[in-house]
Amino acid sequence: MKEINGGVCAPKGFRAGGIWCGIKTSSRKRDLALIYSEKSCTASAMFTTNRVKAASVIVSQENLSGGKLRAIIANSGNANACTGEEGILAAKRMAYLAADLFAISPKEVAVASTGVIGVPLPIAAIENSIEALGNSLREDDAGHEAALEAIMTTDTRKKDGAVEIEIGGKPVRIGAMVKGSGMIHPNMATLLCFITTDAVIEKSALDKALNRAVRISFNRVSVDGDTSTNDSVFIMASGEAGNEAITGGSEAFDIFSRALEGLCIKLAKAMARDGEGATKLVTVNVSGAKDDKTAELLAMSVASSSLVKAACFGADANWGRILCAMGYSGAEFDPSSVDVSFAGAGKEVQVCKGGEHFPFSEEEAKTILSGEEIEIRISAGSGNGKAAAYGCDLTYDYVKINGDYRS
Repeated sequence: MKEINGGVCAPKGFRAGGIWCGIKTSSRKRDLALIYSEKSCTASAMFTTNRVKAASVIVSQENLSGGKLRAIIANSGNANACTGEEGILAAKRMAYLAADLFAISPKEVAVASTGVIGVPLPIAAIENSIEALGNSLREDDAGHEAALEAIMTTDTRKKDGAVEIEIGGKPVRIGAMVKGSGMIHPNMATLLCFITTDAVIEKSALDKALNRAVRISFNRVSVDGDTSTNDSVFIMASGEAGNEAITGGSEAFDIFSRALEGLCIKLAKAMARDGEGATKLVTVNVSGAKDDKTAELLAMSVASSSLVKAACFGADANWGRILCAMGYSGAEFDPSSVDVSFAGAGKEVQVCKGGEHFPFSEEEAKTILSGEEIEIRISAGSGNGKAAAYGCDLTYDYVKINGDYRS
């Protein structure tokens, strides 16, 4: 597997673009994106588990029922959530407008929105700009970059990637972009993620690969404990690579699935690093648990703890907060078997052994915790289960950003 450029435009058969249409009234930053495939794509998606779902989620779930897509249209600056029937009609209108550009069915278009909840979507702004959006489509880095910028809200960094693998002697590409900075907590973490691939792959295999990739990446990210109304992950497979069709359980599936997982984990870590107000990426690695599910519960509990996050911000080696978070996780483990270390920049300091204090240098620990990337290593000492979770520190700026988000 090798990393390549191009994002969602790296796989064959895809174009992307983005423009400013006026939804973001306080700036002229792009706020409307489009990804389009020349051919009908095998498609799969996963959505928020929040009972309150945005109109875009409801419409996209309906459109994805056929398992095929040609396009994704997305806006930022307005979530189109909690907007009633008017919001549903606006989301359907978005799909219709995109479909009309290419003389395809609106059922072949997915819709995504992100921004402020509870404000009617100014659909007229999209109607007036749809032709310009279609004209913005390109099949190169510039098209990908424009679409990526158009889905960003409080994000401060671009989060994207593309990889190339070989399946049956054919080069197969996977490209992706993601936005997400705040209101991030499983299941799923608050995000919009668009993935393209030119692989030939059966629908059931694509569903399986996406589910597995999301479970160990986006479902293991926590910034602030809030799960959004708009979370959506889409993948479209154009089949342009010309490989023999990938089926579940095959060697080709394992190659494709591992590549997709690696790309999604990269994006998940980038989301955590770009958490609202964050200054540090915090990775929690748990090993020695009863099983992988137990390890996942422990890792997520620690990564989600506001007290652990605050300690990381202050570079305070307060390891007791880690054991506390493990204790209320609901996971089964023996506290007297737990070891904890902090690691970063090639250094490691053990701070807890057998669930008790282990003599360590506060100065060395503070140096590690002052870095931009921190790893909390936990050994549960009771089995072979392991899992990783991704988070960030909790800073003063998080409150500043969310205290006046609408203004």
